[in-house]
Amino acid sequence: MYPKVFRDYAEHRRQYGDVSVLPTPVFFYGLKEGQEISVDIDQGKTLVMRLQGRTELEEEGQSKLFFELNGQARMVRIDKAGAVKLVTHPRAQDGNANHVGAPMPGMIVTLAVKAGQKVAKGDPLVSIEAMKMETMIRAERDAVVKQTHVRPGAVVAAKDLLVELAA
Repeated sequence: MYPKVFRDYAEHRRQYGDVSVLPTPVFFYGLKEGQEISVDIDQGKTLVMRLQGRTELEEEGQSKLFFELNGQARMVRIDKAGAVKLVTHPRAQDGNANHVGAPMPGMIVTLAVKAGQKVAKGDPLVSIEAMKMETMIRAERDAVVKQTHVRPGAVVAAKDLLVELAA
């Protein structure tokens, strides 16, 4: 009788599974901090969930949720509906000697090179700060900087591409 409604329902069920086991307020509004619920997912199988806290990641358009699932601490990142990621960095390819990736998440403090610049092994490329510690990323070989992908003040995730080298 209502084919679009059924298609939407079937797509939601395919993507999220059977959400009818969730309490209605939790389905519509989510858990409140410190709130605990139990959900029967099958006969004799119950999940106990408690939201411990959340962190808003505005630049990434996400929230980081910290929760317990049956007593085990967990963390998950959730995309905010309608949020636009402000900054996205390409990922460094594993095994590509021309890609210099971020060794850890952090903020770029200094960018010591620019495109076209020659660098020798050991020359500083980028300085990254994480948890009040600054790490200098240095060239692993003699090369020419093909392109830089970050600027000072940028927040990067682990393995984001910082500098691209040419042979």
